[in-house]
Formats: sequence, structure tokens, C-alpha cells
Amino acid sequence: MRAADEPVTIDLNPKEQRFYDRLRGYVVKQEPGRGSGLRDILLLLPDLVVLLFRLSREPRVPIGGEAIALIGAAYLLSPIDLIPEILGPIGFADDLVVAGACLSRLLNYVHPDVVLTHWSGQGDALDAIQRVTQ
Repeated sequence: MRAADEPVTIDLNPKEQRFYDRLRGYVVKQEPGRGSGLRDILLLLPDLVVLLFRLSREPRVPIGGEAIALIGAAYLLSPIDLIPEILGPIGFADDLVVAGACLSRLLNYVHPDVVLTHWSGQGDALDAIQRVTQ
């Protein structure tokens, strides 16, 4: 019997995994029992962009939610930013704020389980969104 706080791991057949999930798996190479590391922090923004794209194509997301997801993803991929990435880590702060705000707003439109089914990152998607918005 497993503990209530122990995560459930589901292994997919490699053919069933999405391209980004496979690519992320090659980059991270997470070993069992090892916590999140610097690579997970660096992959947070790409994980959020992929989540926004996936939610924009999800049939259970209403049109307004799809629009929010597309606008957020377009801003994140756009070379025009409020704070340019040339400034280093500070330049990524506005991207994280936009991604967190879009996803926080999307949670008003869809059930959290829909968001969790499209999350490729390490840990809980809702926890990551909450950390970004704080």
C-alpha cells in the first residue's frame, strides 16, 4: 500500500509520448528518488509554453480560454518583451508572470484535471502555477 503523499508514476509506451515529453526526458534524465534540480527550474518556462499550446487545442477549453492560451503563448514566443532577455534572469521574469497570469485565468474556465493532463513538467502543475503567480 502506498502513502497518500507518494506520487503516482505512469509510464507510457514511447510511441504514445508526445515529442516534447520525449525531448524533456532526454534533457532531464531524472533518477528515481532524486528531487527537482536546476534543469527543472530552467525548463519551467518551456513547460509553461507547451502547456499553454496544449490547452489552446483542448476541446474541453471554451473559446475564451483558448484565446487566453494563444495570446499568452504568442507573447512568450514573441521577440518583443516588456523586459528584454538581454538583461539575463530579470528578462525572463515578465515571461513567467505572463505565463502564470494566463494559466491562472485559464483555471477559471477549465477543471484543474484538464490542466494536469497536459502538464509535462516535474511536480504538480497547479503548484508551479501558484509559485509563478506569487
